[in-house]
Order: sequence, then C-alpha cells, then structure tokens
Amino acid sequence: MGIVDLSIVIPALDEEKSISELHLLITQSLDKRNIKYEIILVDDGSTDSTWVEIEKIIISDKNVKGIKFSKNYGKSDALDAGFKSSSGDFILTMDADLQDDPEEIYKLLEIIKNKKFDLVSGWKKKRNDPLGKTVPSKFFNYVTRVISGINLNDFNCGIKIYRREVIESIDLYGEMHRYIPLIAKWNGYNFIGEKVVNHNKRKFGKTKFGMERFIRGFLDLLSVSFVYRFKQRPMHFFGSLGVLFFLIGFVSAGLIIYEKISKISQNISLDLIRPVTDQPLFYVALVAIIIGVQLFLVGFLSELVIQINSDKKRYKIDKTKNV
Repeated sequence: MGIVDLSIVIPALDEEKSISELHLLITQSLDKRNIKYEIILVDDGSTDSTWVEIEKIIISDKNVKGIKFSKNYGKSDALDAGFKSSSGDFILTMDADLQDDPEEIYKLLEIIKNKKFDLVSGWKKKRNDPLGKTVPSKFFNYVTRVISGINLNDFNCGIKIYRREVIESIDLYGEMHRYIPLIAKWNGYNFIGEKVVNHNKRKFGKTKFGMERFIRGFLDLLSVSFVYRFKQRPMHFFGSLGVLFFLIGFVSAGLIIYEKISKISQNISLDLIRPVTDQPLFYVALVAIIIGVQLFLVGFLSELVIQINSDKKRYKIDKTKNV
C-alpha cells in the first residue's frame, strides 16, 4: 500500500497565472472528502515565474511536492519524474492550464476503485478548443484506436487515473504519455475504462502544442507499436523479413541461372545467350540475398542480447494457486 491514497501529478510549462488557482480548486474539492492525497507539481523548464508560484504553494501546503527541470524536456519526461516521486496507490494526471476540472478527480478515483479498472481515461466529449485542435485530434484518436485496438475516444485527454502497478510497468519518453493505455494493455493490464469529463475554456495564456505534436505523435505511435510487439521476439520480425528477402533473391538468381543452362542444353550459341552478370535482375537478386542474410543476423543477434540481458520478471502474475 502507498503512503497516500492518491497522487496527483501535474506537469506545468509557463503556467504562472493558473498554477495557484488550480491548487486551490483541487484542495477545495478533496479536503471535504476523506482522501489522503499528495500533489506533485513538475515545472518542465518554464521561462516565467511558474517555479516561484510552486515554491509558494509548497510552503503553504505540506501535501505538495515540487520538481523543477533545468530546461523543457517535454510532457512525457515531466510525468515520468512525477510518477517516480509519487507514493499513492492511485496516480492521477492532469494539465496545469485549468482546462481539466478538479471536480472530476474524486469521480475518477471512485470509478477506478469500485469498478476495478486498471486505468480510467477522461473523454473531453465537449471540447472548448478551436477547430485547429479538435479536428486533428479526432483524426489522431481514430487512427490510434484502429492501430491499438483500444476503444478510447480521447487518447490525448490529460486527466487520467491509474493503479500504481500500471505506472510501475512502463517507461515514458518522447510523446509516449498519450500511449500509456496502449503500453499498459501490452503489459497485461486490459481493464481500461473511460469517463466523460468536463472541459473548461482556457483561462490564461495559449496552448503549448502545435501541429508538430501530431506528427511526433504518429511517429511515436509507430515506434511504440513496433517496440512493444517485437521487443521480446525480434527474430519474429527481422527473421521473417530476412527469410522473405533471401528467398526472393535466391529464387530470382536461380531462375536466371536456370534459363541460361536451359538455353545451353538446347545447343544455342553462347554468343546469343546473354551473360548472367549482364542482367540487372541478377544484381537485384544478390542484393536481396545479402539483405535477407543481414536481417536474419540482426534478428538472431537481437535474440541473443535479450537472452543475455533478460529481466527475470518480464511478466505479470495475476494469481497463484497451490495444489
């Protein structure tokens, strides 16, 4: 069991105007309920007075921790630092811009406790954002649903709640924070819920995310899909491709050689037979054979590395039973 019931991790970038108000709203919502909680504020390299405001909050509230980055590392690293500093049985993430409603915190906590979910994601069904954010976000969520097989409507929603064991099973980097449900599923945590949450209009400042985040997000989606599907059995990917390329090259080269031998057996003059080495297809076949062998070796060596460096606890035991 954790030291507290709930850890609330909040990454912040240039949110000096909103961070104190957000803290006040959270405490007003939770203090009237019998919840042991902590708030972890992560300053992700802000250039304004965000850290000064966080220091003021820490002095006034013993339930608040602060983490300051020397520069902007990104939301995934900020969340990861917050996760590692947390002690709660349940961990909730939310944004610092006041668009996530603190009144949803208790509701999400009740759902994940009572319905035994591994994680519950918020769904901003009615978004108070411009079309420039909502339309690309809907397309992004659709593609992610198709690739992941997880029926969530809003992978981008900042407010989510997790059981501690889910968070302890993942490592975050790049733009992976939006794919925590996907990573959790591949790690064996399949009970994923969703709740419609209130989404407020932005009160201060402007969004920190542009169109480039969707490009990075799609690239990270491809990356995480590949890594988590083949990280334990890279030979299944590289070996299969290697065998395919090798067979294509070997069969192509064999057909070219067979064609020449067949013409020679028919007593056709050598002057009329095109040399094997003059045919571009022969070199394409050789390249395919070489690529096939290299891919196979990459898969084989990857398997050796995994076996040498394997962690004995690569799996999650759900239950044990004595006979």
